Amino acid sequence: MFTAEHTLRVRYGETDQMNVVYHANYATYFEVGRTEAIRTLGLSYREMEEMGVEMPVTELTIRYLRAARYDDLLTVRTQLRQLPERYSIDFHQDILNERGKLIASGKVTLFFLDRTTRKRVRMPESLHQRLAPFFAQDTRD
Repeated sequence: MFTAEHTLRVRYGETDQMNVVYHANYATYFEVGRTEAIRTLGLSYREMEEMGVEMPVTELTIRYLRAARYDDLLTVRTQLRQLPERYSIDFHQDILNERGKLIASGKVTLFFLDRTTRKRVRMPESLHQRLAPFFAQDTRD
């Protein structure tokens, strides 16, 4: 399993009149978590686009458990629980507050698309090579 964490601070403009993070901003927090998770592998979304691959979101679910408020420091935990084998990739994501309490969780599915033809393609080999070691079976006795 691949896991990455990224912290961010809630900005005033991300909150509503009740000083609570507006619900749609959690999708943005998930995006930041995914982008930074890929970056920890030594690859960026920009580089994948330059290779001719785009990754549009095809499904998003979010479960809200607690409120996040202005100036809270949040941790976005991003996991890949299995190595993608075909055209899509599933990111499981949690957002935790400074006390380590889970405030939101969700799953985001993206497809790999050829930037020119807009047809599905397999995961870029460079991304596969970086992820594969996290899913290798332990062969020690």
